[in-house]
Amino acid sequence: MSPFTPRHSRNLRGFTLVELLVVIAIIGILVGLLLPAVQAAREAARRSSCSNNMMQIGIAMHHYEFNMERLPPGVVDDQGPIRYEPIGKHVSWTVHILPFMEEQVAFDKFDQAAGAYAPANQPVREHRVPVYNCPSSPLMSSDKVAISSYAGCTGGIEAPIDAKNGGVFYLNSATKLRDISDGTTYTIAFSEIRENRLLLPWTSGSRATLRNTGTLINFGAKDFRTQGVKPEGEDKPSVYVGGFGSFHTGGAQCGFADGSVRFLSQSTDTAAYSSMGERADGMLISVD
Repeated sequence: MSPFTPRHSRNLRGFTLVELLVVIAIIGILVGLLLPAVQAAREAARRSSCSNNMMQIGIAMHHYEFNMERLPPGVVDDQGPIRYEPIGKHVSWTVHILPFMEEQVAFDKFDQAAGAYAPANQPVREHRVPVYNCPSSPLMSSDKVAISSYAGCTGGIEAPIDAKNGGVFYLNSATKLRDISDGTTYTIAFSEIRENRLLLPWTSGSRATLRNTGTLINFGAKDFRTQGVKPEGEDKPSVYVGGFGSFHTGGAQCGFADGSVRFLSQSTDTAAYSSMGERADGMLISVD
């Protein structure tokens, strides 16, 4: 043996292949357990950010009401019902509250007389308002338009957007807080949406920014198809409106007329949920 060789060198050894595979397997299991927790933490953060967006929208609505003595019109147009197509003025409530959300420049540049789809309003249509986008939604914008993750409530039944809807927002509406006789705490003013097939902009007062509680949360066109029913407006523009939904698990966040934001489960009682969409139906409901 060489005089330079350590005396105990023959006792030194590395990992065997089996030991290395066991360590790799254990690390893989730990990573597999950690990833869902990380994703859950991220979703909790996104849901909190979404709730904050809705709080800001609710505050803007109340500032508008304080100044105008009424809530913003759901959609401004010369006639109804409102169809889900880029024809008409269709100026949405989302445009009217811009000055109360630090978006005065966008409001000033928007020509309401020209309408939501006018060429003159293209710069505003393409302007993404961060507060109008849920961070969990993959549908924030397209190449041509910016869209909204939130929609006002037109009523508690599936009906075309028109001047006789029973919700807070409808065609040329001028709802005052005193008109919400069911109580602002029990009445949904707006909520999240997850369908916008034609990608009409956030300026459009169509089903792009208006929905109803006549359809359960997260119950969309694909759910109708599983029951053998083809919902009106699935393949072409129509007066079909649809309901609310979100990219959060288990339900959607709802902004109530009192300014509060609460998460409603998609298993919420059908009758109670429908009643929450009406401003004055006289039904006694619980928000627990």
